[in-house]
Parts: sequence; structure tokens; C-alpha cells
Amino acid sequence: MKTPKYPILDDHIHIDPRNGKGIEAVKEFKRAGGTHICLVTKPSWSLGIHPVRGEDFRGVFDETLEIADQIQEQTGVVVFPILGVHPAEITVMAERMSYTEAAEIMKGGLTLAAQYVDEGKAIGLKSGRPHYETTEEITVLSNQVLVHAFSLAADTGCPIQIHAESGPCADMIDMAKSQGMNPARVIKHFGTPDTPLLPSLVAKHEEIPELCRIKREFTMESDYMDENSRPGAVIGPKSVPRFTFRLLEQGSITEEDLYQIHMHTPRKVYEIDIEL
Repeated sequence: MKTPKYPILDDHIHIDPRNGKGIEAVKEFKRAGGTHICLVTKPSWSLGIHPVRGEDFRGVFDETLEIADQIQEQTGVVVFPILGVHPAEITVMAERMSYTEAAEIMKGGLTLAAQYVDEGKAIGLKSGRPHYETTEEITVLSNQVLVHAFSLAADTGCPIQIHAESGPCADMIDMAKSQGMNPARVIKHFGTPDTPLLPSLVAKHEEIPELCRIKREFTMESDYMDENSRPGAVIGPKSVPRFTFRLLEQGSITEEDLYQIHMHTPRKVYEIDIEL
């Protein structure tokens, strides 16, 4: 296989050998020109884990890191793990316990994830709040979990990916600052241009050329779920390289834009090396 000409990072992708294509999906990404991925933990229940304490998330994190090792060994794609607790956990766990108990377990899981980051096993945390209609109680508790995540990110000195409702999520700027965290290192997964956070845009987002023109910083993602029951959701593993190269060939973005999206911005926000 020829050496890639450009660095191409998928900023939010899931790889799940249990329920999806697994390593084969990463091979597809690589064949399309992909070079680096941020591998994000899946929800605990998708791995058959049903936490009753924060420590139970260790199984989720360890499996994510095992997959990361397999990817690098078998494909050569560089993997940056991002560990955390999916905000929908509160709703799922509440089938077995109170919302308050669920929130405390989620905080414990995030505390554990931060330990992995401290040990150099992951580059950042994942947290957020439900992206679906919910009750005021769940919203309040979810924001408490999120504040805890910001506090951990501040203490650990790491970035955090946010999974939340569509839209600006502008209140998270003050939430991050209140915990001593630099909001410039808060990445809004499945982001939109109206957010003051750093948006990670789904690769097919129509405003990518315009955002490049006005020099807005962002990253690109597929949010590929890697579940055989939902093939290609959200978009397929080849999407980030394919859309990037299509925009480049069309003249909609420049080589400078490509390097900004896939190398310079991720390097700044994550403090990672992206080299070919």
C-alpha cells in the first residue's frame, strides 16, 4: 500500500469487533486515505457491561484500549483513545436504580477514565448530557456529571469531547471555566458551526468549505457506530478521507485547509503529534 500523501484524522469513531466490522472498518478507512483516528468508548451496555459502581467501567475502557492496540498492530493506523461515560447511561441505568445513584456511578466512571489519561493510556475524556428530550431531574443530574468531567479534565490537563443536544451548548463555556478548564479544549462532537466550542463536524457537513474560507477551526468525524444492526451509521468509516479528498479535488478547500483540519487544530486542542 502506498504511503499516504496527507494526514487524515477521524475525530470521533467507534470500532466494535463484537457487534460490527471491527478491524475491517479501519482497513476501509485506511484504503480511502485515512491515517489517524480518535477511538471513542462505546456505551457500557453495547459491550454487555451493566455498571453498579464506577469501577465497572474498567471493562469498557480496557476493551477500548485492547481494540486500539489491535488496530495499530494490524493496520498501522495511529489511534488516540478517548475514554468516558456516554450521557445516555443515566437513562439506561435508571431501569435498575435511581437517577441520583446512576449519576454517582457515572461520576465514578469518569474519575476512573481520568486515571487512564493520567497514566498516558488515553488522550482525553468523553462526557456530555442527553441529546434527547428528557426530564428536568435528568438534565440537572447530567449537568452535575458534566461539571465533574470538566473538573477532572482541568486536573488532568486533558481535552474533553462532548456528546450533547444539537446546537451551541454555549453554557458549557462557563461550566468549563468554573472548574478551571480552558474551554478552547472542549470539543463538541457532532458539532454545528453555531457553537462557541470547537466543533467536530460530520464529514458531509455542507458548511465545511465556508468555514475554511473564514478560517474557523474545526475537526472532522464520521461518528461511525460499527454496529451490524445499523450499517453505515452515522456515516461509513471511509467518509472522512473521501469527503476531504473530494473537497480538495473540487477546489472547495485548499491543501492548507486540509492540514489545518487534520493536523494543526487536533495538535493544538489534543496536544498530540500527527505525523505521516
